[in-house]
Amino acid sequence: MAGIWVYAEVTPEGALEAGALENLTKARELGSNVAVVALGPGATKAAQQAGEHGASTLYASDDDVYSDYIAMPTAHALEQLVREHQPELIMFSPTYDSRDAAGRLQAALGSTLMANVTDLMAPDYAQTQIFGGTQIVDVTLSGPDPKLVIVRPKSFEASPAEGGGEAKVVPVEVEIPEEAKQARRVERHEQAAAGPKMEAAKVVISGGRGLQDPANFKLLEELSQAIPGSAVGASRAIVDAGWVPYALQVGQTGKTVAPEVYIAVGISGAIQHLVGMKSSKRIIAINKDKDAPIFQYADLGIVGDALKVVPQITEAIKAKRGG
Repeated sequence: MAGIWVYAEVTPEGALEAGALENLTKARELGSNVAVVALGPGATKAAQQAGEHGASTLYASDDDVYSDYIAMPTAHALEQLVREHQPELIMFSPTYDSRDAAGRLQAALGSTLMANVTDLMAPDYAQTQIFGGTQIVDVTLSGPDPKLVIVRPKSFEASPAEGGGEAKVVPVEVEIPEEAKQARRVERHEQAAAGPKMEAAKVVISGGRGLQDPANFKLLEELSQAIPGSAVGASRAIVDAGWVPYALQVGQTGKTVAPEVYIAVGISGAIQHLVGMKSSKRIIAINKDKDAPIFQYADLGIVGDALKVVPQITEAIKAKRGG
């Protein structure tokens, strides 16, 4: 049965990850026959959310094998499902596990795989952006179905479908061979988060080398504490320097965010960083270099020493909010 599939990572509670919901929103624009594939604990619980976002079918298995082992069982199951149902297109999010599964599936099927997709006009016609988003490239996807695409985060805005209900659950009963169990997860680490995830935050406050010292990153955290619904991010320069973890990186090789307000503190505005945040509705830049490229994109620019400006802003917000 031809159609458009969205591969979705899922939590044990049955929540589909944000990128899958964005992809579902686009998938239902491209065709009426939309399905979700979710594998791992909690997958069958996702039927309601999948249906609300436009999927008529949920191919699901709660088997621990998909969470205990890395990518290979997922790719094997996807291959079997593809050969049975023959979809036109499968959309993936750019998470580590999804990208790994997509690459292995492409090797097994010989299908076309395109990464960094920013738009889809048809199952075989996509767009991407190059040169830091300054050029849009139209791409025709040739070769056998299904076409495989990895979609850049925030390319589409997730929204429920009108009249969406619960998706029909089709159990995935694929036997996973032993050779697909070569890489096992032996430990999981959940990074503690005091506020919303950066991708979902209404305000993102990012810092760069203008902070001068790793200890000064706490100024952004203090500002974030004063702004409800905010999160902190970072430029690649200070991630590479070891100041903060990679999970905070915004940019071409990090996360893509599109908050209501993006505050760039001590960030010069290299094109690689702009790719990850230029879709923000409002951009505020704080930099002591009046010629920094970031000011060309900012709605509000503050020329000054971030180490002095940021604490003043924090105190002003606290005073406005009554402490």
